[in-house]
Amino acid sequence: MTRTRPLRLLQGAAVALLSATALAQDDAFDCHITHDGLQYDLTTLAGVHLVKRDWETPPSTMIESVRFSLCSDLEPLEDVSDRDQCPSGTRACLTKTNRKSDEDDRIMSVIQLATSSASNVQYSALSSPKGLSVSFRGPSYPPSADDDPTPQSFNLRLLCSPDSSEPSFYSYDGSEMWVEWSSPSGCGGAGDGSGDEPTPDGDMEKPKGSGKSVGSGVGYFFLLLFLALAAYFGLGAYYNYSTYGASGMDLIPHRDFWREVPYMLSDVIAHLCSAVRPRQSAGRGGYIAV
Repeated sequence: MTRTRPLRLLQGAAVALLSATALAQDDAFDCHITHDGLQYDLTTLAGVHLVKRDWETPPSTMIESVRFSLCSDLEPLEDVSDRDQCPSGTRACLTKTNRKSDEDDRIMSVIQLATSSASNVQYSALSSPKGLSVSFRGPSYPPSADDDPTPQSFNLRLLCSPDSSEPSFYSYDGSEMWVEWSSPSGCGGAGDGSGDEPTPDGDMEKPKGSGKSVGSGVGYFFLLLFLALAAYFGLGAYYNYSTYGASGMDLIPHRDFWREVPYMLSDVIAHLCSAVRPRQSAGRGGYIAV
């Protein structure tokens, strides 16, 4: 009895740990966003990216560098101690470094700007220029409550553009980090399977080639009609020549029929005209002159 109880406790702890891990994975932001009827797929922006800025503080230089990964957690850096990098579950990490000539770089602070939880992600549409704003909330820094902690966030201004650019360090005020990035991923898609995508001006763009479908169909029809007539007259002429020894106008297949075609067309036109004339005369007062 005394042996089975610790075993049950270990099993319960393992199940609880696995459940918590699965829940954390389900809650992780997966780079798929639906907003205002548009779907945004940010997986094309996946991977680890680095933006930085620096300024002179003689006799040294301060460097702020931000490593971020939108679609997955940052992997720990090799040859860097754990205290000099952000903990696991981080999507954006800011490192402040002091650099002085003839001396090793000194890390001044490491700030966790964003975590992987989808519940900490907010987004809104940009109108001018068109795009999407994505904000990741992070924990406060410093983590100690005695040091007047400041809430941190990582914010991405994803601008709609037909071409992709490199992300750029836009600003950091000690609380909000802003990165600007131009990419087709900022345009969004209709999400209804139609393939329509908005242009940078906001208009819906049809897939390439859809506007030519009608014209190309009519063109194919006349091409097939021309080929059929060419084959008809060519094969018919060859048949008349090889069978009857015909020449000149006698080579035309069904020559008598084609002779009658102009008269048949004139009869059709005369019939149409006679059908229209009574309506016109009936509209002139409804009487017939004697």
